[in-house]
Amino acid sequence: MASNSVLYRCSLLSYQYTSAATIIVGRRTVAISGNGYRACKPIRLARNCCSYSCSYPNPNPNDSAFVVANDKKYGNKQNISLTPRLYDYILSNVREPEILRQLREETASMRGSQMQVSPDQAQLLAMLVQILGAKRCIELGVYTGYSSLAVALVLPDSACLVACERDAKSLEVAKKYYELAGVSHKVDVKHGMAADILKSLILNGESCSYDFAFVDAEKRMNQEYFELLLQLVRVDGVIVIDNVLWHGKVADPLVNDAKTVSIRSFNKNIMEDPRVSISMVPIGDGMTICRKR
Repeated sequence: MASNSVLYRCSLLSYQYTSAATIIVGRRTVAISGNGYRACKPIRLARNCCSYSCSYPNPNPNDSAFVVANDKKYGNKQNISLTPRLYDYILSNVREPEILRQLREETASMRGSQMQVSPDQAQLLAMLVQILGAKRCIELGVYTGYSSLAVALVLPDSACLVACERDAKSLEVAKKYYELAGVSHKVDVKHGMAADILKSLILNGESCSYDFAFVDAEKRMNQEYFELLLQLVRVDGVIVIDNVLWHGKVADPLVNDAKTVSIRSFNKNIMEDPRVSISMVPIGDGMTICRKR
């Protein structure tokens, strides 16, 4: 193992340090230096967890760890990195309804289960919907329905969630759980391509009538989805985009596959877009929360 190497793998992310930085592990400090230093290659984990390795003898993987930006203008602010113990603690403080737990466990045995949002992500989405007092919502990329079910559970009975998914097999699982949870009357299931469904809603005269949207579909289509949703969501409405950190690949200049480049470009575009206020949140695989101005 190379000296002074530190590997963090958190919530399906591989954090890569491409410039000099300081890592604080417990009460120990590890300095990483050198331009273009790559601490690790992107690794996608089978479960949401965090681990690290370093040159210090016998590091405890359950120690709390902090990252300090190398740029002194950030004032040596310590930012926490999730360890297995800390993430387990976070999950133990998530209020996950029993029906969501059942869906999560069933989905875990299915192909593509890594696409399901984590319980802490779903709890945040549900809270945003409640804060907004949302009554009309859209989700792009339902998969088996964990995030859409979390949202539907907190919506009032008169509300509507348009749930768009192109895969019929996974959509059947979602519909089963909507029924079991007693929220089917709140969910308008749309089987098809997300962009086509959004265009049909606009043509149907539904512009500026939605309060909240969650995007977790084809990543290379994010910019198109965003433009269409800006037409459908009202002023002060919220659009949330998932996977904006893309397992840490967006921060690695040596990774330039089509999907990573697309997400990186979208992140740059939305950062400069005056039509929205934004906050990129490092939860799960990264989410950007946008409020339409």
